[in-house]
Amino acid sequence: MSEMISLEEARALVLSHVRPLPVETVPVLEAVGRVAAADLASDIDIAPFAHSAMDGFAVRASELAEASPESPVELDVIAEVAAGDVFEGVIGAGQCVRIMTGAPLPADADAVVKYEVVNAVSGDGKPGSRVAFRAPADARANVREAGEEARAGEVVVGRGEVVGTAGVGFLASCGITEMPTYRRPRVAVIAIGSELVAPTEVPAPGKIRNSNSYALAACAQAAGAVPVVLPIVEDTHEALAAAVRDAAASYDFVVTSGGASNGDFDFIKPVVEELGQLLMTTVNMRPGKAQTFGLVDGTPVFGLPGNPAAAYVGFEMIVRPALRKMQGFSRFERPVVKARLSTDAKKRDPRRIFLRSTLSKDEAGDYVVTPAKNQSSGLFGPIQRSNCMAILPEGLESRTAGSVVECVLLDVSEEIVL
Repeated sequence: MSEMISLEEARALVLSHVRPLPVETVPVLEAVGRVAAADLASDIDIAPFAHSAMDGFAVRASELAEASPESPVELDVIAEVAAGDVFEGVIGAGQCVRIMTGAPLPADADAVVKYEVVNAVSGDGKPGSRVAFRAPADARANVREAGEEARAGEVVVGRGEVVGTAGVGFLASCGITEMPTYRRPRVAVIAIGSELVAPTEVPAPGKIRNSNSYALAACAQAAGAVPVVLPIVEDTHEALAAAVRDAAASYDFVVTSGGASNGDFDFIKPVVEELGQLLMTTVNMRPGKAQTFGLVDGTPVFGLPGNPAAAYVGFEMIVRPALRKMQGFSRFERPVVKARLSTDAKKRDPRRIFLRSTLSKDEAGDYVVTPAKNQSSGLFGPIQRSNCMAILPEGLESRTAGSVVECVLLDVSEEIVL
């Protein structure tokens, strides 16, 4: 299992071995950003009654047909109806009702004229006043109709739809307070390396803090998963095998970092092969050539490199799509835009290269991308200051300033179509 495959092949391979997790029911407020696992229907018409879209006067439109600035039509204000109240009286000829936003439209009225364009002839515009209209009104003007947004029994959120913040309000208005959705995957995050210590420790000579676990856990959380950072595992086959075996038995997905190459103390590949099925070891990309993937007792196990940038890129491009599929999402790739390089980009490696970069717009409104000066795979800082990754395709062709390249957007959801 040493054949290097393309990123597309790697992503397809991993996606083919994961599936949506079982469905759970959550309160609607917890449904934000999650996928509906069933069609959801309203229990009533939305809106349940025709109501005013603004503060104004409920009228018969026909009475204002001849209204003009030179010859205004005057009507008597006989009542006032506020939101939450109902006017059940009769609006006779030459009469109107003052109405507030959201209040039910009286049965005899078919339009609302906003308050600001109506002049008081006598009184203050409230009941007992007489007001003048200087323009006709269209029938149903400024009226939100009953059932305008949904009818009782109509599906308002379909299976597979991602619920946004406005969707939560929509569901609540439809009487839906709980939503079936796919369970979030629990992800075990394991850092491998005898040189690692906890972030709370000051590293002794030869030691470094375990930052990868926290970055990868944050990536998993940003993908909608539930990460659990497990203890650091020392560089021995036995220790790693025990940690992976236990994690695979308890979690939905296992992500390790470190020990993914072919050194004397790199054990993730033989451990996965020993415990289960090894499906992938290398991907034609930089950073992150060493990408181990397999199954242990049916649980996906992904071994990322120890270098921070390599681990991050591998997670974003391959692991994140898998975690999204497990939650029922159907879009797996970040949006890509084309931009002009602000500087030359040398190409000395035939692999596909992902340059940590910053995307901006020039004075003409065109995208410009600036790769970070330091592209070392051992650094988190350039990633923190980047909002995209500029792609240099396979081959040895360098790019000069002004060349157009594709850029993967790191701060834009897969759901956004550009």
